[in-house]
Amino acid sequence: MGGGGCYYIAVKERLKLLLAAKEKATTPASGEVLAAVLIPLFYKEGQYHILFTKRTDRVKTHRGEICFPGGAYEPQDITLLNTALRETDEEIGIPPKNIEIIGGLENSTTASSGFIISSFVGLIPYPHPLKLEEREIEEVLEVPVSFLLDPGNLREEMWERNGRKFQVQFYNYHDRIIWGATGRILKIFLPIWAEAVSGKPL
Repeated sequence: MGGGGCYYIAVKERLKLLLAAKEKATTPASGEVLAAVLIPLFYKEGQYHILFTKRTDRVKTHRGEICFPGGAYEPQDITLLNTALRETDEEIGIPPKNIEIIGGLENSTTASSGFIISSFVGLIPYPHPLKLEEREIEEVLEVPVSFLLDPGNLREEMWERNGRKFQVQFYNYHDRIIWGATGRILKIFLPIWAEAVSGKPL
């Protein structure tokens, strides 16, 4: 195995350890509903990327926003991980057998639609044929993680809703803006990722 393969394995194992050490929030607040998303990571042209989806204007919530594949929990899913895997398959055509789950993040919430979101980090093969669910997904974006880590591509604002102040992250990717719950999830994930690739002893 070449140097790139060794690096790939080392980063994956460090990321597993770091995610396993993070405490996960599991109890939803009153009035919130459960949802789950996948953070799909893949290795392309010597660096890691995250695959995002852009929602159409025909969906019920978060129209036109850039998101991770995912959606609301359904009882037949049994687990929130299964929710993330099912939705990923339905939205972009990557079946669970082609996703290697690395771990999960602490929960986050949506400010407008009342979802509490469980996020799971998964490695997907590249290239992989995609089949977009046309009613829900307009297109996909392949964003280098290094781009998201650049402080020059992040803007933060303090917002207030129902008397509660909270910070909102805006990641600028060329003419696109990644924000909302997806921005908050990135804010949680990216420092963990940076630690995984730093090479420093855990």
